[in-house]
Order: sequence, then structure tokens, then C-alpha cells
Amino acid sequence: MADMTLKAPPNHMPAIGREEMFMNDFKGMVGGADALLTDVAHSTTESLASACTAVEDAMGNARSRFVQARGKVTGQVRQTADVTDHFVREHPWQVLAGAAVVGFVAGFLINRR
Repeated sequence: MADMTLKAPPNHMPAIGREEMFMNDFKGMVGGADALLTDVAHSTTESLASACTAVEDAMGNARSRFVQARGKVTGQVRQTADVTDHFVREHPWQVLAGAAVVGFVAGFLINRR
């Protein structure tokens, strides 16, 4: 019988870890922008140009991180879809039986109420 285990991508990281890392990066970026805005409010005209440049750099970094994160998520979703498609094509009857069992259990639980 063929090996039916699905292998995680090599860069696989738990979803909670990615979410926490993303939120920490986002909070850090917002905190940095807030600090820069506070500095701008109390700054002179000379430092205003450097503060604007710093805000633009921070926003550019945040934008590139978001684009990079979106690319990683898209790649992982595509890989998962490919693995699922391959499994379904290799084992159609097992997938059909699994879907029938899930449908039967769902119907049983719904009718039980």
C-alpha cells in the first residue's frame, strides 16, 4: 500500500507562531511610526525632513514585509492545494469514502437535534 502521509513544507512554521511574529512586527512598525510622529510634532524644520524620510522608510519596509508574507502564504496554499489534488487523484475511492463518512456523521448529528 502506498504511503499516504502528507509532508509539511520544509519552511513550515505553526500558524500561531507566524501570526504572533506578524503581529509583533506590525506592532513594532506602528510603535515606531507613532514615535516618529511624536518626534515630528516636537521637532524643528531641519529634523522634519529626516523624520519624513524615516517614516517613508518604515512604511516601505512594512510594505515589503507584507508583500513577502503574502508571497509565502500564497506559495504554501498552492503547495497544499497541489498535494491535496495529487492525493485525490491517486486515491479517489478513499476520498469518496471519507466524504461519505463525514456526510453521514454530519447528517446523523443534525437529525439528532
